Amino acid sequence: MKKSALDFWVGLFVVAGFVALLFLALKVGNMSAFTFQETYTVEARFDNIGGLKPRAPVKSAGVVVGRVAAIRFDDKIYQATVVMNLEKQYQFPKDTSAKILTSGLLGEQYIGLEAGGDTAMLAQGSRITMTQSAVVLENLIGQFLYNKAADAGSGGGSSGGAASAPALGGAAK
Repeated sequence: MKKSALDFWVGLFVVAGFVALLFLALKVGNMSAFTFQETYTVEARFDNIGGLKPRAPVKSAGVVVGRVAAIRFDDKIYQATVVMNLEKQYQFPKDTSAKILTSGLLGEQYIGLEAGGDTAMLAQGSRITMTQSAVVLENLIGQFLYNKAADAGSGGGSSGGAASAPALGGAAK
């Protein structure tokens, strides 16, 4: 009799531990479906979304105001359409802009919203027209290296900057 009661409590404790671990894993992975807030859907188009993924946060002033619901590719205009679910308690003007930003240097990507000044608000199914695509680190590094190589190639000759300096000085007199 005592052994079966002990087995019951141990089993209940193990099940509660598994439920707690599952809940924490979903929270850490932004996969939690336990949102009790009412939402409305808006979309935005971007030329490049970088590493943005569904369920990524949508933030305004550092506060999470929604989540990315879906990402689709429009093969007619060759842009990515990002569908966002914003919490109804947060209303944004129609001229709000959306940027794809990165948390830290190599962190996760999220959408940042900057409110505009319009009196009309975004509603269910609205489209944010002012967008800024993701900054891709590889493109920045490539551009930096290309500029350094171009500077090194043009700075080596004697006709580079020395010839243009007297001409500018003579024109100023």
